[in-house]
Amino acid sequence: MCLAVPGKILSISGHDLMRSGKVSFGGVVKEVSLAYVPEAEVGNYVIVHVGFAISLLDEAEAEETLAYLQKMAT
Repeated sequence: MCLAVPGKILSISGHDLMRSGKVSFGGVVKEVSLAYVPEAEVGNYVIVHVGFAISLLDEAEAEETLAYLQKMAT
């Protein structure tokens, strides 16, 4: 089973295949590769799997998923 988690892009650096960003996962910030989502911009939500953003996600769906994950943690 694989798990991909939504996060919000806080900043972006680099270009092309070296493009990365700081992404917040409910307050936990990690450096993530953005090579697979060249259209991603600061403020967008992305789905992240093993350190790679694999797709964009709208804010409402991201917030809903984060709320479910928070419920599971309690």
